[in-house]
Amino acid sequence: MRILVTGANRGLGLALAQTGAERGHHIVAGVRDVRQGENKLSDFEFSKSVSIVPLDVTNEESVIRAANFVKEQFGSIDAIVNNAGILLERDKTIEELNLDQVQVSFDVNLFGPMRVVKYFLPLLLMGDSTTIINISSEAGSFDNAYGGDYAYAGSKTALNMFSQQLSKYVNGNNIQVYAVHPGWIKTDMGGESAPGDPNDTANGILELIENKRRIESKYVFIDHKGSPMPI
Repeated sequence: MRILVTGANRGLGLALAQTGAERGHHIVAGVRDVRQGENKLSDFEFSKSVSIVPLDVTNEESVIRAANFVKEQFGSIDAIVNNAGILLERDKTIEELNLDQVQVSFDVNLFGPMRVVKYFLPLLLMGDSTTIINISSEAGSFDNAYGGDYAYAGSKTALNMFSQQLSKYVNGNNIQVYAVHPGWIKTDMGGESAPGDPNDTANGILELIENKRRIESKYVFIDHKGSPMPI
């Protein structure tokens, strides 16, 4: 399969790129900084199965150029993993919150995936069975609201709704859509004290793409093992 992964130069995105290539897929690695992407993605056994593409999810022209490049090079893709994300204003109270940073959070975490889907969906529609995975978080769950991380939590809640709406929109086109909670994993965002391994999460997400997990959920919000997440 050809799988587009955004934010592929670090954290879960890097694990998805490396693990996906090891599993025999061709990874289209979307990165803002190509040089940094090459440093991270060129030095492992299956690096020839990774194509690095300049892609800034906050810049519509960048997304358009990336989609055109992928269309010219590959014709179509089989999956999108909207992984690029940001956590700003962590632990800030509502009184301390910088609303400009809230806007940046929504631009990356919500509008970024919307831009990517807008321009890459035609490439998915060329396939017989394709997948869109938006990396979400339990922070976006109403049941798990904890009175903090307003920018991150709000943007992920909105991402869950976008995923649900998108699933309804593409129904009948043989495209599965999921908003996936990756778990608390050791990344720049998760920190070193996180109990989870990003490679384990990456394998779970790839099994969703490979249709190796049976999903029994009314909604598209699930964890990386395919279990329903509380809305």
